[in-house]
Amino acid sequence: MRGVSRQSLAAGQERIDALLAGGGADPVRIGEDLFGVTELLDHSAGLRRALTDPSRSGSAKAELVQRLLNERVAGPTLDLMGGLVRDRWALPNDLTDAVEALGVTAVLAAAERSGRLDAVEDELFRFSRTVAADTGLRDAVSARTAGADRKAELIRQLLDGKAAPETVRLATQAAVLPRGLRTEQVLERYVEAAATRRRQLVAEVVAALPLTEAQRSRLTAQLSRIYGRDIRLNVDVDPAVIGGLRVQVGGEVLDSTVLGRLEEARRRLAG
Repeated sequence: MRGVSRQSLAAGQERIDALLAGGGADPVRIGEDLFGVTELLDHSAGLRRALTDPSRSGSAKAELVQRLLNERVAGPTLDLMGGLVRDRWALPNDLTDAVEALGVTAVLAAAERSGRLDAVEDELFRFSRTVAADTGLRDAVSARTAGADRKAELIRQLLDGKAAPETVRLATQAAVLPRGLRTEQVLERYVEAAATRRRQLVAEVVAALPLTEAQRSRLTAQLSRIYGRDIRLNVDVDPAVIGGLRVQVGGEVLDSTVLGRLEEARRRLAG
């Protein structure tokens, strides 16, 4: 998302943050409402175009939202949607992305209120790795596999009673409506959203063996000094890396694994 759409999303985030900070709005209901609107927009290209058409006035688009959603969502959600469609969007799909992002914000706010935000971030990360590593599970929640209800039931069977309710809800959303991405990719986006809410950068770490607490502490301190921000580690164990660490922070990769060094040597020889 770029340019004017990024600005509109930022404005929407400010509005939902202010709404949820007041304490009177129900973040669970708002999250459900926004995910419902996400599905509605995802399935209707005509509606996306109508709500992002720059030739129509913001008030006209807000009136359309009022007619469509008045009986379907709570008042706070209706206000949020009115604000979103009054803003400008570079592409129709950007509006859908924004509505989904605000839905994730609401669910994470519910987790934060209940003291479960750390757990949700960790559970989402671990489940994304589980999906990525299990071919059968990955196929079962693939966009090519029909049956939203079956996918939702599968997620509940796997996570109910084992993970926070917010984790279950977000994992279900990722499986049922991945919107052109793989489910594990959607889950990774949600992990990033949780980390952002906690004002931390996420460092995705791949190691040959589990890290000790002392190793985690040293690595966290080193990365914090490098980036000037609090860092949260998500550690994945992969014996294939042989030794060392592969650390990714945003788009930057720091690779000290034996496998990484071998691959670099091969590239140099090939050149």
